Amino acid sequence: MGRFSYVARTKDGKKESGIVDVPSEEALIGRLQEKGLLVVKITSLDKRQVDPGASFGRRATRRFTHRRVKLYDLVFFARQLATLLDSGITIHKSLDTLMKQVDSSMLYNVTAEAKKGVEEGLTLKDALSKHPKIFSDLWVNLVESGEASGNLALVLDRLAKYLEMQANFRRKIVSALIYPALLFFVATGAIIFFVIKIVPTFASLFESFGAELPVLTVMLVKLSVLVRKGFFPGIGILVLMTFAYKQFSQNPSGKRVVDAVKIKLPVFGNFFKILAVERFTSEMATLIEGGVPILYALEITERSVGNKILEGIIRSIKTNVREGRPLAELLDKSNFFEPLVVQMISVGEEVGELAKMFRRVANFYDEYLETFVSRFATIFEPIMLLFMGGVIGVMLVALFLPIFSMVNMASSTGAGL
Repeated sequence: MGRFSYVARTKDGKKESGIVDVPSEEALIGRLQEKGLLVVKITSLDKRQVDPGASFGRRATRRFTHRRVKLYDLVFFARQLATLLDSGITIHKSLDTLMKQVDSSMLYNVTAEAKKGVEEGLTLKDALSKHPKIFSDLWVNLVESGEASGNLALVLDRLAKYLEMQANFRRKIVSALIYPALLFFVATGAIIFFVIKIVPTFASLFESFGAELPVLTVMLVKLSVLVRKGFFPGIGILVLMTFAYKQFSQNPSGKRVVDAVKIKLPVFGNFFKILAVERFTSEMATLIEGGVPILYALEITERSVGNKILEGIIRSIKTNVREGRPLAELLDKSNFFEPLVVQMISVGEEVGELAKMFRRVANFYDEYLETFVSRFATIFEPIMLLFMGGVIGVMLVALFLPIFSMVNMASSTGAGL
């Protein structure tokens, strides 16, 4: 029989602590969980142990692969925390275990601060909410819902699945676009090299012969001179334009203009629109599955959907839902969502399976976006090859036309003699 002190929380979030005599730490955890308590920390009073994670000094012996927190770091954090809590390990020890496993130095520090906050009596939700740049509203509200319902492990597991789907989706999109992007830059680089290095050599040769140049060759030589003179200023202008675009798009008004233009683009407009809808439906599904009320779910997605046009629509929908109007009806009146979304959400409201319908819509659009990008990459390759071959072919013809003319003139002169 050993003596242990414990810190736990009720479903209402109230802190409860005490000292008890039990055979083991596992027995105490089981007893507290039977009472519906969320175990935060357990300490043995018989044998006080030094917490290896209590000090930041351990960081000096740790080697991290990177500093910033990436998406797969958050996937790992959510998945491991869900597994540890589901195994009956306290939040305090779970965070300590995660500190030993994370690869990001920033996430290590944040986890250490969260662990310290839990030790001081904060809920996990309050501890994570101190780091909004890493743990979004989605994280904080799902954790709060899990703590209130006593199903924190289950909620974190759902969050991990959502993050895994997002990471998998990004990976597929990036993989599909790598080759087209590489091909584009190689083609552009080859054309620029041809214009800057090859054309001037031929131009000097033609000038030494004093040959009369065809119109196509003259145009190419002038283009070469223009590119060489404006190469570095052009790069400077491009950098300034990129910087100005970033500043403009970070401003709320500017971001709204950019998003409005993006969804009206030919071919790609529908892609950007569906990308926003996919994120909205995916987050709504995750939040509602996690027990977050629909109004709070709409408020969270409004801030994180990533599209100012859809953000304004969600804000209007949220106000009307508060007044008791059906969500499907409001989605339909917005003219932003396709009939498929409206019908699925309408059915979800009728049968009480709103989260499931949001998830089905999100999965459908996820597959659509992957297919779109895959087809774009497949079509882009031959188009880029034809474009590159056509441009270089025209340049070669322009360079060799004067040579053919000089050869013909020489042949004619020889025959006349």
